[in-house]
Amino acid sequence: MANSDVTDALVSGTHVREAVAHCVRTLSATPSADDWSALAGGLEWTCWETLEHLADDLLTYALRFGLARPMDVPRVPLRISSERPGGPANVVFGDRAAGPGGLLTVVEACGGLLATAVDNAVPTTLAPHVFGASDPEGFAAMGVVETLVHTYDIARGLGYDGAPPEDLSRRALGRLFPDVAVTDSASSTLLWATGRIEMPGRPRRTHWRWYGEPLGRRSS
Repeated sequence: MANSDVTDALVSGTHVREAVAHCVRTLSATPSADDWSALAGGLEWTCWETLEHLADDLLTYALRFGLARPMDVPRVPLRISSERPGGPANVVFGDRAAGPGGLLTVVEACGGLLATAVDNAVPTTLAPHVFGASDPEGFAAMGVVETLVHTYDIARGLGYDGAPPEDLSRRALGRLFPDVAVTDSASSTLLWATGRIEMPGRPRRTHWRWYGEPLGRRSS
């Protein structure tokens, strides 16, 4: 690694790779490409579209750190398109002929690019995001959250369990959700924090966000 202190980060490229590996393990057991036309959990996108959206997130996060001065570029100007009205607007689309396994390969490749990008960026580098500028650790955590919750969404749509791993959930909550106290388990708390489930005493969220501000800049 170019920066030895990434090993001390709450979330790093290692955790992005772990989240993507969880996604691939969880979703590679799908018996038929036809299943992927089902809606993903509570989303308005199909399982296939949601996985394309995940690949798109991972790639576009990685591209932020390919720039010499990320904060000078509000958005990498790639052409964005959607395959149907109401579908996700992406720069990444999978080859349907390659099936779900091929699309999971795309996700793995995009996740690997993000992991490499964040681990080799200067830790104090900032890049823009709709929720505010964040550092490589923050973008790694965003990649983890996107991967865990969309794996859960897709697994629900396919009819089986995709609960996030506990350690990754706890790391993501610690980095991006300072307003959320962990109750029950970190995985269920992450799903609640991102509007997926309700918990005892916690109605399901209809609006939510994360906080990518670097940890060292947060007021106590």
